Amino acid sequence: MGQVPFISVNLGTDTSKEGRMITKNLLLATQKGLGGGETPIFPIIVFKVKNGVNFNEGDPNYDLYRLSLETTSKRLFPNYVFIDAPFNLKYYDGTPQSEIATMGCRTRTISNVNGKETPVGRGNLSFTTVNLPLLAIESKSVEEFMEKLDHYVDLSVRQLYERYLYQAKKTASHFKFLYGQGVFWNGEMLHPNQKLTEILKQGTLSVGFVGLAETLVQLIGKHHGESEEAFQLGYDILSFMRKKMDCATEQYGMNYTLLATPAESFAGKALRKARSKHGVIKGVTDREYFTNGFHVPVYYPIRAIDKIKREAPFHELTNAGHITYIELDGDASKNIDALDTIVRAMQKHGVGYGSINHPVDRCLDCNHKGIIDSECPKCGNHDEAKIERIRRITGYLVGTLDKWNNSKRYEEKDRIKHNLVQGTNESR
Repeated sequence: MGQVPFISVNLGTDTSKEGRMITKNLLLATQKGLGGGETPIFPIIVFKVKNGVNFNEGDPNYDLYRLSLETTSKRLFPNYVFIDAPFNLKYYDGTPQSEIATMGCRTRTISNVNGKETPVGRGNLSFTTVNLPLLAIESKSVEEFMEKLDHYVDLSVRQLYERYLYQAKKTASHFKFLYGQGVFWNGEMLHPNQKLTEILKQGTLSVGFVGLAETLVQLIGKHHGESEEAFQLGYDILSFMRKKMDCATEQYGMNYTLLATPAESFAGKALRKARSKHGVIKGVTDREYFTNGFHVPVYYPIRAIDKIKREAPFHELTNAGHITYIELDGDASKNIDALDTIVRAMQKHGVGYGSINHPVDRCLDCNHKGIIDSECPKCGNHDEAKIERIRRITGYLVGTLDKWNNSKRYEEKDRIKHNLVQGTNESR
């Protein structure tokens, strides 16, 4: 069975004539779509935002930033990664190799205790996700929850190290492209029969989590979107996990990091596991999914600016990967300035990686592109099988809704959408 490769292209900061030309035409090609006008699911396009380079009028690539907004309004890509976020800026020395780049919400790799701190030629080796709501349900107090969390994070750290030891037994000849073509850092320097023990130390090992919102509801009755107390507890929980990762890094001499797991499938699996053991608990297991990572629940009514402010502090803690996205309710191509305002709000409040969601529909009969409700406004087609509806699940896009699993479908249906017209004001 064929599979489109999971590929990301990070761009936006090359100010050379050739670099600008490539960036411009890749964005225009993304706008145009595939042969029949389809919106491509991959590659993920990520625009790197940097003051002095592309973010303000007078910057050499400001025109490309504006083009990126136009492209996002039509194709949902690019997403945006923020070089000036403090936890990204500290690695930046003006060279392309020091610019944060990301696979998306799943792989952010830059810190390194075993070599040069750069995203170039590095990646995540393995990750393990902790089912936070289940731990909360099985705890009688916050203190007991933290004890259980301590145990299971330690268990995950050991499991990841054992996984690394297994991978380290392999040789370069097992992965000829990865270690023979310079894809992985210095891989081309390995002898075909040389083991990967040392070179894999350039990669990362990540412990992830799902369902912070439901965890907080179980522990104190409210999630971080509706309560300052819950927000502080959530921040303390993730700070605790991040410190455990930092300690593991020192103990094992490996790059352990914390991941806000993009739980497209696990969100449903983790929920079903908790519900099978403990039944339906209001606000915790009464939906068909757990909330991804540290997100404010998609069903909770909150202004776009408040969602950004609530989620932004968690980006610094989750150094293996994260995302904040804003869901809009209309045709974004008709209000580019609203998109600009949202991106600027993300940059201002310390988001590391963000995206903007909105409906992208296409009639397969007449190729009309735009928001399609029950029927195509151009040709009158009302056969749902002939309407392509592209939607985003965390950092990447997915195809037509009929191919989604139940958890994805229910999550998308529950989403509160922010008004596109009001977005310009509410995100300031």
